[in-house]
Amino acid sequence: MPSKTSNDYNQIAFALEILKLLAEKPRRREELADLLSVFLEQQGTSPDNTDVKQKLTRMIRKLRDCGIEIESGTHSPYKLVESNFPVLLSSEQREALALAAYFLADMGFSAQASQIQRINNLTASDIPSFVKVDFSPPVDYSDRNSDTIVRQLQERFVQQCRYTIRYQSKQGEGRIWDIDRSELRLHDGLLYLFAFIPDWRSWRFDHWHNIDQNHIFRLDKIASVGAASGTRWVSCDFPTLKVRYRTSGQLAHYKPRRKDEVVISSDPEGKFREIEATIDYWFWFRQRILKYGANAQILSPQTLADEIKKEYKKIWEKFSADENSLIPSGNVVTGELKIPP
Repeated sequence: MPSKTSNDYNQIAFALEILKLLAEKPRRREELADLLSVFLEQQGTSPDNTDVKQKLTRMIRKLRDCGIEIESGTHSPYKLVESNFPVLLSSEQREALALAAYFLADMGFSAQASQIQRINNLTASDIPSFVKVDFSPPVDYSDRNSDTIVRQLQERFVQQCRYTIRYQSKQGEGRIWDIDRSELRLHDGLLYLFAFIPDWRSWRFDHWHNIDQNHIFRLDKIASVGAASGTRWVSCDFPTLKVRYRTSGQLAHYKPRRKDEVVISSDPEGKFREIEATIDYWFWFRQRILKYGANAQILSPQTLADEIKKEYKKIWEKFSADENSLIPSGNVVTGELKIPP
């Protein structure tokens, strides 16, 4: 009886080890057999390689009979597609997973959300009632084409070689872009390919590499991804620029939430703070500064500070034009025109 109990335990441990190894990544039969041989030796048994492969084949068959989906082929590795192995979660863990699935679904990642929901049959009742989100992106990133594009891009990120994409910024208009260092970024509810463009020439900067060479491409507008070339990425880091700005008024006690921002100095009377930000994309930073309105002022570099001033001037001129267009002809208006808050 003890030996049978020990044998059953070893089979369970053997099956769990297979699932753990396949959960990390797809593995070929030979690699899996080698790793399992090491595992069995650690368990106190030393079977030969042929025996391990036979045990592996039998156990894969048993796991499939239990409903665990494992793909394989003559020239393909074993791949864990989906596991229904029971997962025991506390109420707080269920709530955390349900919340993650809720966020993903609302951001357009419905397939990924459903994967999380299937981990423990999560339902809407598991989502905290006090949390509401409203991202409403214009695209479902789980549709077949987007999923294919994401997988192809992930392969290019691993290869770290220059590649091309065909990008359609407008209906009927397409352009081929040479892509270097790149990654996926989620910004304001939209998924972008963030990429360094090696042949881009900036009108702001006279040095190479600069932040203007960092571009964004909406994922849903990428029509295709080209094969990796033999040219390695020029760098493993994106070019950055340090920008110093001052917060005041309602933001006088602003505490940076981003890892690339630090407080340089604070006014003793609490009237303002100076922040240094390390940015890699000017447009996104510009939009955030404009959103802060009069509560934020760029101090350096001067060229970027001047750009923000020009933007405010355009806003002033637009409001002035709109205000004047509402004044009936023949009326005289005096006093100072104020921009609405």
